[in-house]
Amino acid sequence: MSPQAPPEHDRGRHARTPTRSRRIGTRGVLWVLLACLVLQPGCAATRYLASRPIRENALAGSLKLMSSRGPEVSDRSWGTLRRFGLEDRYAADRIGCFENIRGLIEQTAEPELIYTLSELSYVEGKKAERMGKSDVAIKHYGVALTNSYDYLFSEDLARTRNPYDPQFRAVCDLYNESLEDTLRILCAEHSIQPGQTYTIDAGDREFVIRTESRGGWLPDEFARYEFVSDFEIKTLRNRHITYGLGVPLIAVRKPRDADDPREEHYPDGLSYCVTAMMRCVASPGERPGESPTCVLEFFDPLRANQIRIADQWVPLETDLTTPLAFFLDSPEYRQRNHATEGLLNPNESQDSRGLFMLEPYDPDRIPVLMVHGLWSSPLTWMDMFNDLRSFPEIRERYQFWFYLYPSGQPFWISATQFRNDLVKMRETFDPTRQDRPVDQMVLVGHSMGGLVSRMQTIDSGDDFWKILSDKPIDQVKGNPEDVAKLVSALKFRPNPSVKRVVTIGTPHRGSDFANDYTRWLARKLIDLPSIVVSSGHRLARANPELFDDTTLLTEANAIDSLASDSPIFPAMLRAKVAPQVRHHNIVGVLENPSFLTGRTVRGDGVVEFASAHMPDAESELVVDADHTSIHMNGKTIFEVRRILLEHLEELDSRDRVAMQDSSPTTQTSGSTQTSGPTQTSEPNPSDATTKR
Repeated sequence: MSPQAPPEHDRGRHARTPTRSRRIGTRGVLWVLLACLVLQPGCAATRYLASRPIRENALAGSLKLMSSRGPEVSDRSWGTLRRFGLEDRYAADRIGCFENIRGLIEQTAEPELIYTLSELSYVEGKKAERMGKSDVAIKHYGVALTNSYDYLFSEDLARTRNPYDPQFRAVCDLYNESLEDTLRILCAEHSIQPGQTYTIDAGDREFVIRTESRGGWLPDEFARYEFVSDFEIKTLRNRHITYGLGVPLIAVRKPRDADDPREEHYPDGLSYCVTAMMRCVASPGERPGESPTCVLEFFDPLRANQIRIADQWVPLETDLTTPLAFFLDSPEYRQRNHATEGLLNPNESQDSRGLFMLEPYDPDRIPVLMVHGLWSSPLTWMDMFNDLRSFPEIRERYQFWFYLYPSGQPFWISATQFRNDLVKMRETFDPTRQDRPVDQMVLVGHSMGGLVSRMQTIDSGDDFWKILSDKPIDQVKGNPEDVAKLVSALKFRPNPSVKRVVTIGTPHRGSDFANDYTRWLARKLIDLPSIVVSSGHRLARANPELFDDTTLLTEANAIDSLASDSPIFPAMLRAKVAPQVRHHNIVGVLENPSFLTGRTVRGDGVVEFASAHMPDAESELVVDADHTSIHMNGKTIFEVRRILLEHLEELDSRDRVAMQDSSPTTQTSGSTQTSGPTQTSEPNPSDATTKR
């Protein structure tokens, strides 16, 4: 059946007659929507990760691991063998040569010898692994691991160790790669879990490995590990890594008890970043010849990217991006990320609605809650999320949450549900309301998500009710549940936990893209929530003389709600904003707009500058970006970072004043920082700690 032509006058008192300039053919509208679907960021065809045919290895070049003749010893190690008269010995009997090197090391603490023994052992481990002798390989990797660790931290080498020598970084690579190859064998033979102890048979000796978790995730939340070096990023713009010691891993989370209400806020298939470190050092009272006890530690780089070893801070090797991309590529996430379903069928997508976390809830960090726009999902925030948490000063003080909602319904319904979902989240994680950072929340909304966010900060008064009727709201008759829903949508107060809102590309005065034809088409395509439609019809029938217009109750969808002639926008602009809330605005203005985005109107191609501009905002930044990518723009992300740092500065200055007022005889300076608990990082209790 061919589509019917739209009526000349849409139903409801706010409909407008289409002018000649707006007479876009139905096929044209359908083509534009289809193009939007194809270009939609995060569509099902997008891949965020690809498997490498050969894993990334920092030693691949220096040891010629991929060569047909490799692996081969480096020129520097050959020079050390010649220097100590061991070149022929190595060629004739490699294992015997290793014993000679160990004897020389006992006589003299020579860094070159320790490095050479580590490298030669790693090469032997690679050869053994290729022949399928994993027990022999893990023994050699263990020698490379322990000797490279001694090179880096032994007190005997304190005077001769040279961190400016390229060999120093080569030793770090030897440690990391021998640890990774050890872990690969262990993971293949065992299901490695934090909190467990394993005994590894390495031929002539045994290693006892105790595993420990250092971070916010609990040991029973680890399902399995994947290795970052097996993958490469395909879609996310930036890969955020740090260099140091350890093996970056992808930890796939195992859901806890399904009856735990907190599980609703962690998506299925969630994976997160972990860095593995292993130390094999003698424990107090350990006798010569006894099996050494090694500690394999799993660090959360978001909480600690440096650890204290041998009276020095040692940076961890970390990768924040690859585990995120792994999650975005997971089947579980792809099944849930239905932006189109949220637009066209809000009724069916209600079960997916909610607040989600990609990190463990932290009572000591301030939530930054990101709210997507029309025809979108939390996926649209991943570039900003990935970039923001790469800054230590941001991830130290903030945690990031995401809101998913059916974007096809009117934004004021989504705002009402958002208010309820925020209450539910607080009751789940902080029922006694003792977590002070939660009351310093920052909302960041893109497009329609900016409207949903802004409605959390305003006092409705009677303005929203007067859109529907000039009679008192207490005269509404009907089912008590229907009446309660109507009142909650039209009569509300600011959320006291929200202290700052950032709106990006938001149509504060509506958008002309929501015109008669797009609204007609939307009503053909969008299936509104049945509970909303039926509730509106029941109220309309029960109050035939009360409402001036019932369109907003019974037929309005997201496109209708964004029309520039909608009476909701003047009411929002008039409404009182909570005095404690700071509002920041980011507006897109294309300097060289394309033909499709339009050249006659100043704006981002969807929202005109006149609608996006907010003169009363605390700050407003104009960015040369289109509507669908403005929140992914580097300038936008850096501006959000600036706003978050400004938020911290204001909070810390208040804390300093409060401390001075409470202690008049004591002066304090510096900011008040919130950090996680101190964590030990030695096999036995010591002064080893972690820091961000």
